[in-house]
Amino acid sequence: MQLKHFLQFKDFSRDEYEYLFARARWIKQEFKQYRQYWPLADRTLAMIFDKNSTRTRLSFEAGMHQLGGAAIYLSTRDTQLGRGEPVEDAARVISRMVDLIMIRTYQHDLVRRFAEYSRVPVINGLTDEYHPCQIMSDIFTYTEYRGSIEGKTVAWIGDSNNMCSTWLQAAEIFNFKVHVSTPPGYDVDPERIGLNGTAHFEKFVSPHKAVQGVDLVTTDVWTSMGFESETEQRKNDFAEFCVDEEMMALAKPDALFMHCLPAHRGEEVSAGVLDGPQSVVWDEAENRLHTQKALMEYLLLGKIDTAK
Repeated sequence: MQLKHFLQFKDFSRDEYEYLFARARWIKQEFKQYRQYWPLADRTLAMIFDKNSTRTRLSFEAGMHQLGGAAIYLSTRDTQLGRGEPVEDAARVISRMVDLIMIRTYQHDLVRRFAEYSRVPVINGLTDEYHPCQIMSDIFTYTEYRGSIEGKTVAWIGDSNNMCSTWLQAAEIFNFKVHVSTPPGYDVDPERIGLNGTAHFEKFVSPHKAVQGVDLVTTDVWTSMGFESETEQRKNDFAEFCVDEEMMALAKPDALFMHCLPAHRGEEVSAGVLDGPQSVVWDEAENRLHTQKALMEYLLLGKIDTAK
């Protein structure tokens, strides 16, 4: 079986995602019925964390256990990676001892270099540039509620961060459109718009215009990890970009609201929207577990009969 990594959303084709979603639906159903499914018995996942996490650690660790395998937590503060060991050397060693590696860190180049020297599949659990596991869960969640996302419109409100960049990659693969509204100075990096960006991406100065008639509204915290020194400045710059009830009312009546969490009620989203009837954030969070289980199964075993 050919070695595959999952470092950016564009690493997989639409057919591969459709397969993963089918597997995730089945795996989720088995989980809800308390039926044991251990395809990864005797397999080990190494989880390397440079950035703290709740959902990423829990979903990967619990998911690996639920598939019959084991997960090992490694913090860069507690390993030689935190003491200057070259990434390439760490990859050579760690990949000889485990079957799968997930990394959550700052610079995307670190994950890329690690994967280049790894003998086993590497998963990007988050970098400053991309968050593919989250968007995989988000699109899966949308399909659960509304069916195919093809031809739909997603409004991204706030910072043009790793989530925004990954939504833009997903739009090209699934053929939908992303309306992006950011404050001045926080615009999308042109390099991340993609080859067919004009067909899938539209910039809006006004967040209220960006959400008009869309199928999904999504946002994230104004200050991502690593940018804490900018918190007060960002609060001022993003003051008009809170997704509140008034803004949501401009989207389609059946539009969904998503947030990758953790959320700051009263900043990027109002409590009324986050806890309201259009919000699917709790299913979105849970689906990290099921989609990542499908991902780990695929990276280690390849495609299997989706009827199993």
